[in-house]
Amino acid sequence: MLNSVATAQRNALRAAAWQRLVGVLVAGLFLLWGVPHALAAALGGTAMVLGGVVVARIALGGGVIGAGTAMMRLLAGMVLKWAVVFGVLLVGLGAWKLPPLPLVAGLLTGLVAQALTVIRRA
Repeated sequence: MLNSVATAQRNALRAAAWQRLVGVLVAGLFLLWGVPHALAAALGGTAMVLGGVVVARIALGGGVIGAGTAMMRLLAGMVLKWAVVFGVLLVGLGAWKLPPLPLVAGLLTGLVAQALTVIRRA
């Protein structure tokens, strides 16, 4: 085995930290257009961070398990991650009436930050 669970957990925390930093930067940029735009961008970035935390907890928790169980936990974590992301986005768009462009921009920059963190560690 090349990677331990502890290494994967550290990488997940590192990805979440980069996502949070990028989310704050994007929210600061959208602050130029007003507070609702900045809140929307921050919410989009936060949705990705929360989704990442959910998948990390589910996929990396539980100790030593078989390959089939590990794959099912990873799949369940990914499904729940996107359920959390879309749930947060629906709340932002529907209940809070935030502007959609900064919300999606925060989401996409968080996703790019996660991908770049994973690629850099591979």
